Amino acid sequence: MAHKEKQNVIIELSNVGRHYQMGDNVVKALDGINIKVEKGDFVAIMGPSGSGKSTGMNLVGSLDLPTFGEIYLDSQNISHLTESELAEVRGKKIGFIFQQFNLIPNLTTKENVMLPMLFQDTTKEEREEKAEQLLKLVDLGDRMDHYPNQLSGGQQQRVAIARSLANDPEVILADEPTGNLDSKTGEKVMDFLEDLNKKGTTIVMVTHDMELGKKHARTIYMIKDGKLDYTMKRNKEKWAKE
Repeated sequence: MAHKEKQNVIIELSNVGRHYQMGDNVVKALDGINIKVEKGDFVAIMGPSGSGKSTGMNLVGSLDLPTFGEIYLDSQNISHLTESELAEVRGKKIGFIFQQFNLIPNLTTKENVMLPMLFQDTTKEEREEKAEQLLKLVDLGDRMDHYPNQLSGGQQQRVAIARSLANDPEVILADEPTGNLDSKTGEKVMDFLEDLNKKGTTIVMVTHDMELGKKHARTIYMIKDGKLDYTMKRNKEKWAKE
C-alpha cells in the first residue's frame, strides 16, 4: 500500500526547512514542514503575508533548495541537485504561472509561448505550431502577433497559462494567479485552471484568499509562522481538517 501511495505522489516535502541568515539573526521562513501533492489533485498552499507560503512555493517548484529536509519530484530526490540539474527537471515537469505575468515585453504572444520550448529538441515550425494551438486553447488565437502591452491583464494571464503548458508539464504551479485581475476576469482564469485539472494536470496554487482556495482546491495546506498549521481535504462539498 505504501509503495502504491508513493507512486501516486508527484511532489513531496519531507521535514523541509528553509532558513535565511539576516545579519546576526536566522529567519526561519519554513521550519520542518511536510507536504504531499498527489497526481491529479488541486492543492492550495495558503497563509497570511509572511507565513512562509511563498518560500513553500519556491521549494515545491524547485526554484530553491531547502536548508534541511528532502524534496521529491515524481519520486526523484531533488534536494541536492545543482542549479542546472534543477532547471532541467523544472523544464520537463513544472509549468509556472506568476502573479506579475512575467511576459517578455518585446516578444509577441506567440513568441512568449514558444520560449520554454527553445531548450527542447524541436524545430522552429513545431514550436510555432504548438504555440498557436495553445493560444487557441486559451481563446487568444486572434492575438498571436500582439505584444503584451496591447493586451488586457486577463489576456496577459491567459498567455502566461498557455506558456506554462508549452512543455506538457505534469504540474502547474500558480502563484496568486488572480492577484492582479478583477474578480470577473479572475474567475475565468480559475475556471480554466479547473478545466486543466479535470483533464489530469496537477495544480498547486499559492494564495492568501481562503474563499478562492475553498472554491477551487480539493486539498489545502495552511502555513503559519513557517510551520504547517493544518491540512484540509474536500470530499464533494464538505471540508474536513486532518
